[in-house]
Amino acid sequence: MALCLTPVLTLSTAMLPTMALAKVEVADFSNLVEQVAPSVARVNVTKKMSSEEMAQIQMALLLRRYLGERVPDSLPPVTESSFGTAFFVSNDGYMLTNYHVIEGADKVTVTLNDRQELDATVVGGDERTDMAVLKVAGNGFPALPVGDSEKLKVGESVLAIGSPFGFDYSASAGIVSAKSRSFSKDTTVPFIQTDVALNPGNSGGPLFNQKGEVVGVNSRIFTGTGGYMGLSFSIPMDVAMDVYEQIRQTGTVSRAYLGVFPQDIDRNLADAYGLAKPVGALIARVSPNSPAQKAGLKSGDVVLSFNNQTITISADLTNLVSRAKPNDNFSLQILRNGKNQTLQGTLVKAPSDTTSDTTHANGENPVKLGLRLRALSAEEQQALRVNGVLITAVDPFGLAASAGIQAGDVIVQLNNQDVLTVQDFAKSAQNLPKKGVVTVQLIRQGEPKILGLRIE
Repeated sequence: MALCLTPVLTLSTAMLPTMALAKVEVADFSNLVEQVAPSVARVNVTKKMSSEEMAQIQMALLLRRYLGERVPDSLPPVTESSFGTAFFVSNDGYMLTNYHVIEGADKVTVTLNDRQELDATVVGGDERTDMAVLKVAGNGFPALPVGDSEKLKVGESVLAIGSPFGFDYSASAGIVSAKSRSFSKDTTVPFIQTDVALNPGNSGGPLFNQKGEVVGVNSRIFTGTGGYMGLSFSIPMDVAMDVYEQIRQTGTVSRAYLGVFPQDIDRNLADAYGLAKPVGALIARVSPNSPAQKAGLKSGDVVLSFNNQTITISADLTNLVSRAKPNDNFSLQILRNGKNQTLQGTLVKAPSDTTSDTTHANGENPVKLGLRLRALSAEEQQALRVNGVLITAVDPFGLAASAGIQAGDVIVQLNNQDVLTVQDFAKSAQNLPKKGVVTVQLIRQGEPKILGLRIE
């Protein structure tokens, strides 16, 4: 038998480039976990089960009885329980968690690390940022210090504490993988991406830096299996605290409005506009009678900065506007016809919009399309020469996104039913089938389109 030998290449140190490597130390969070644990709580949520869920349980019991299995004589309680995480941000009992943790809750309690269980009141929530504020009675609670999420660096060690799958006070650590991540062009959150292991139950829990300061609220994961796959996302604390202060003071969240539909610039567009590299936000459309139009912004302009903050991608502009307040002044540096210009104006309060999730007419589970919409203003109707509803935000993981629906689209027909108002859309959504494909007719940048929306 012949023996095949693989030649070995030996490299001397003289052949390798000189590289100075920094010493890497693994962060020890043991003292921090012990210190902050009393400030973190498990959130227990009770919701009433829908008639459709009850019918499914009844059918399952009947089938098991038909197969000869022993089943209980009565149905289980008509409620379902879920859990998440929350943490104290004030000594008088105010807590932060995710909106999706308490959405639709009939009762909310929190369990502290000493096993004490307290009733919690939902002070308010904001679906757009996925933030909610809870309140428990009492004083002297251990509020966590809030850090500056802007100072986080990619590669920096961070720690999460929560209740994944109900395992209370589980700590997981990792590093900051990226900053200012956006899931859609209309997102209002510049997420912090980490490789910290997050799973169901971690939602609403704190993300700590090495100083023990909260720099983020753990919100979601990117997964193809339903479990952790190395991509976790947290809401920066400056966003969370802004929502908290508004909800605590007024009970609602007001947003600033510029009135533009921006898009990213690729290599070809950079060459077309004479940019050295693909940077800035290209304005695809300006809403009529909006602050942007009043300031002189036009379709085809490239926004390079907003209030002296550099715009690298379109999401930067959206995030900066969302963090501003109505009536704030703004300054835009733009590129138009190869020349730099400065435009100034005043932001206004964003038009109110609504979620698309609509309960079926028979009271069964809502169809979660995953988009937000509002009525067109009179000026928009005149400019677009169309009646319909404007899509203001699209959940990147929702059914609408899967169908290709985008923020800025104007829906004029849903499931062969004309849509002139938000009420028309809600009525059509109520009558959507539980499963199947329906058509959506819309206008995108002045052009008509028909998309197939698969409902599952």
